[in-house]
Amino acid sequence: MSGINCKITLVGFGFMIVLVVGCSDMEPLQQDVSPLSSSVPSESPLLLTPVSVAGLVFQVPEVWIHEAPSSSMRVAQYRIPHMDGDNVDSEMVVFHFGGGGGSVQANMDRWVGQFTAADGGPVSDDAQIFERDGNGVRITLADVSGTYNRSQGPMMTEVESHPGYRMIAAVVEGQGGPWFFKLTGPQNTVGRSQESFSSLLDSLRLDL
Repeated sequence: MSGINCKITLVGFGFMIVLVVGCSDMEPLQQDVSPLSSSVPSESPLLLTPVSVAGLVFQVPEVWIHEAPSSSMRVAQYRIPHMDGDNVDSEMVVFHFGGGGGSVQANMDRWVGQFTAADGGPVSDDAQIFERDGNGVRITLADVSGTYNRSQGPMMTEVESHPGYRMIAAVVEGQGGPWFFKLTGPQNTVGRSQESFSSLLDSLRLDL
């Protein structure tokens, strides 16, 4: 790992200790199975609804509001009502490009690169990248916080900045994939929803 600026943190989860490695130049991923956890209270009760889209079956919380996708690139879209302390809702979106969409590493780099720190610098030192196995799929996640610089407009050339945001995003690989899941919004609401997002990933099945 010569020439790579990395920060290593030991995080305790009950009987497990997880080694979290954050590298500023986003070198190829290490195998790092890390649970999504938070001190923020989760959504309750967690009532789940089965969904089938683009070759995948998964479950979403009933408190998530299903919406018509706002673009042809989205195969599913949900609005998550904001919690106290936030003034806008979060969203969870699923993308599928018929086998395209770029490599895992390219998407990790792009998602982390959409965020900046309060001073305008990169957040790659603090971003968490980890992998987890699923039911017939492989899942790689990015968990990143800061100012979210969202591209928009007809040519995606306009940038709208949102301080105090967080994104938990996953590339799901498997037959018929990849698929891309993105939970994005104010930190409090995303923190409250991350247990639900983790449950969604646990429920993923190939729709064969």
